[in-house]
Amino acid sequence: MATLCRLLGVSRSGYYAWRERLPSARARANEELTQHIREVHEQSRGTYGAPRIRAELRDRGLVCSRKRVARLLRLAGLQGCHRRKGPTAPRRTPGPPPAPDLVQRRFTATAPDRLWVADITYVPTWAGFLYLAVVLDVHSRRIVGWAMADHLRSELVIEAVDMAVWRRRPTEGVIHHSDQGSQ
Repeated sequence: MATLCRLLGVSRSGYYAWRERLPSARARANEELTQHIREVHEQSRGTYGAPRIRAELRDRGLVCSRKRVARLLRLAGLQGCHRRKGPTAPRRTPGPPPAPDLVQRRFTATAPDRLWVADITYVPTWAGFLYLAVVLDVHSRRIVGWAMADHLRSELVIEAVDMAVWRRRPTEGVIHHSDQGSQ
């Protein structure tokens, strides 16, 4: 004990006085406020963050700052739900010009396997984003090929198109239309 007191530059009597002292008024107020914060957080099913909790506390007549609520939330190990931003799409690198638009915004087909359209989307999961590439037959509105991966590289699109070709085995030339993304 003596070495610890010497290290911290505190007398032994000062240490024991601190240890026996009751919590300060601010510490007691923080404990009480933390209980109210837990209650509001629980009532919101864990969705409210500091700004909404502060507004709810203000409606109950408890006045405090947003930063104090945020600090007490963090110390209590609580956090609200937040909307995740989607992944950023890669930019097209300069290169050869894009393929001509053979569809001209007319998304109709007279028979199956004449026009396929494709797109990529992402699915947010707890483990991160999964990317889904889909090929759709315009005539039947059926998905004829798909692929899913944790990356957004060209292999994802190629796998979806390969699946569509393998499943449908088109005999004549199929027009494959997609937006002109980087993949």
